[in-house]
Amino acid sequence: MHLYTVKILSQLKSIIMKATRLNQLTKGVFLSILMTLLVFSFTSSAQKIPFLTSTITPAAQGYVKVKQDSNKNYVVKIHISDLAEIERMQPTKKTYVAWMVTDRDVTKNIGRVSISKNLTGYLETLSSFKPIKIFITAEVDESVPYPGEQVVLTTDTFYNESSE
Repeated sequence: MHLYTVKILSQLKSIIMKATRLNQLTKGVFLSILMTLLVFSFTSSAQKIPFLTSTITPAAQGYVKVKQDSNKNYVVKIHISDLAEIERMQPTKKTYVAWMVTDRDVTKNIGRVSISKNLTGYLETLSSFKPIKIFITAEVDESVPYPGEQVVLTTDTFYNESSE
């Protein structure tokens, strides 16, 4: 009986050693994955730029996220909350339009901001031009080539030579 107990203890010790090695291997793999994700998150994280407080719609707030994709294009995501109903704007307007000022000092219409019933707005677009400022205007038509005078929200300039 004593020999049988020693044999069981020996097998148990072997199993524990294998589990310990497996546990160390698992820890190593887990740490490697964690470090990769951490490095990836720093290199591919989007820059989050807040909109400044608006004098036209003071309750409106939001932010812009800009990220460069693998094709060297810029992904621009705009999130806005507490917008005024567009029909209440004076003079009357029909839509909110997002504009981008590029690093070449060109202002481009990047699209209509979709507004939900709870007055939140969203737009996601792609540009080959590097944005340095984003602003939102109230317009009568979403396809206007130049921004109108009613700037609802704007960011500060967020890319400069030192941020590259």
